Amino acid sequence: MKDLLILKKYFLRYRWYLLLGIGFVVLSNYFRVWQPKLIRKGLDYVVDNLELVKSGELAPSEVNHSLLVFGGLIIGAAILSGIFMYAMRQTIIVMSRLMEYDMRRDILKRYFELDLSFFKEHATGDLMARISEDVSKVRMFTGPVILYAINVSFLFVLVIYSMIKVSPILTFYALMPLPILSVSIYFVSDIINKKSKRIQELLARLNAYAQEVYSGIRVVKSFANEKVIAKHFDGQGADFQSKSLELARVDAAFRPMMMILIGISTVVTVYKGGQLAVQGVISPGNIAEFVIYVNMLTWPVTSIGWMASLIQQAAASQKRINEYLTMKPKVLSGTFIPSKFIGKIEFVEVSFTYPETGILALDGVSFDIQAGEKVAIIGEVSAGKSTIGELLIRNYDVDSGQILIDGIDIQEYDLTFLRKQFGYVPQVSFLFSDTIANNMRFGDETIKDEQLIEMAKNIAIYDDIMRLPDGFDTMVGERGVTLSGGQKQRVAIVRAFLKDPNIYIFDDSLSAVDTVTEHQILSFLSDSLAGKTALIITHRLAPTFPYSRIMVIKNGKIVEYGAHQELIESNNQYYLDLIE
Repeated sequence: MKDLLILKKYFLRYRWYLLLGIGFVVLSNYFRVWQPKLIRKGLDYVVDNLELVKSGELAPSEVNHSLLVFGGLIIGAAILSGIFMYAMRQTIIVMSRLMEYDMRRDILKRYFELDLSFFKEHATGDLMARISEDVSKVRMFTGPVILYAINVSFLFVLVIYSMIKVSPILTFYALMPLPILSVSIYFVSDIINKKSKRIQELLARLNAYAQEVYSGIRVVKSFANEKVIAKHFDGQGADFQSKSLELARVDAAFRPMMMILIGISTVVTVYKGGQLAVQGVISPGNIAEFVIYVNMLTWPVTSIGWMASLIQQAAASQKRINEYLTMKPKVLSGTFIPSKFIGKIEFVEVSFTYPETGILALDGVSFDIQAGEKVAIIGEVSAGKSTIGELLIRNYDVDSGQILIDGIDIQEYDLTFLRKQFGYVPQVSFLFSDTIANNMRFGDETIKDEQLIEMAKNIAIYDDIMRLPDGFDTMVGERGVTLSGGQKQRVAIVRAFLKDPNIYIFDDSLSAVDTVTEHQILSFLSDSLAGKTALIITHRLAPTFPYSRIMVIKNGKIVEYGAHQELIESNNQYYLDLIE
């Protein structure tokens, strides 16, 4: 239960729902316990007056009238009990739904706070399983389990009090099987906990695998590898099925055992109650009252096993959720928000190793980019070019050295403010499963249609969009699957420009477009980027683009940095690459 202690804050938040629910539980059970008492009084009334009716001293109509009164009282007590039962569900179950929403919101908030390395180290399917399946398991604890636990507790107290008040001896015999039930619950709950935890882990793995296959369905189909994937999925599914069936068998064996114990209680009650009635210790009506009490306890006692199972499953799920909730982001926001942002960039002896792979990406890199400069960054694959962009927007923090913007360490800036200053177009352009227009407006939802159309024309994507069935309102599908690579890149560029940032980072963002389209886009970029700082990370330099300076990176180090003509005259790496 220690893993579930984190839920205390949610219970405190919605304590009035809980307190009202407890009040309704007490009232519901109070009127429910009155029903057997009324039945006992009615039965005793009939037995006591049976001889008087036979002898004619008491009219049958008078008996019928009294029985109708008893019947009306029983129905009235049942109606009141039902009303308060409805009210307790409307408070406690509603509370659990509100807590479920809050839990999902808090998990999502923590996901947003965690840095990029977290998402590279953990499968998307596992993240989804914890925010969906695991939270649903926990909700079963905060709702149904809490409800039935409170209900069972008060029902036990009221019923057992009423039974002892009638006959402590008969109460002892009627409840004699309960200790056996308690011991069995203790052992079975441990089994359920271990199996539930294993099942949740398997489900998360299954979800992660399925999500990965769906995302890479093009590759699967292009290699005609559906059978291999299906076989692997069947193997994981069979393992999940096997463990789920094991848990179901434990539940299946546990429930009948409890029903047998309840049945034994009923038999013992009738047998011992009959003996006590013959002795004159109790009335015949008391036997009926006790039988109803015992049966009234049937579901509560049975639900103990059900609740034990749900509690163990919730504890296992909450433990998985807590693993992420207790994680702290490595990239922490500063507080500095300047009144004026110019865009001068400076790297001072920056070194960085990717935490998830251990690969050294930058090694003692130092350079500066003046505000308004257009700097090209070129180099071999894995030379460290993209890492510069990742560090500037603080997807990661440097291992050593400093990155300064306008003379201020970027770790001192408010993180949201800092990222809003960048228009970042990554190597792989990600589009959401939404309309093209909404994907373009992602950086600023207030963008008007006229601005959208004008920018689409400038980035040479307008004609492609208008050929689609619904134009700008066309749904692009998951990850932009309905668009080509070049189209996705251009939509991403439009998105960056509509944001109107101070610094642009283009990470090989024209690699999938043809030369004519590239020339048209670069012509627009050379004019529109006037006064803006821009980093163009690329494998090929566009000869017509007015680069201020060119940076050549090799094995995480800057080997050359200067204007085009300067690098040509130096006869070093840049010159050698050009003549090749």
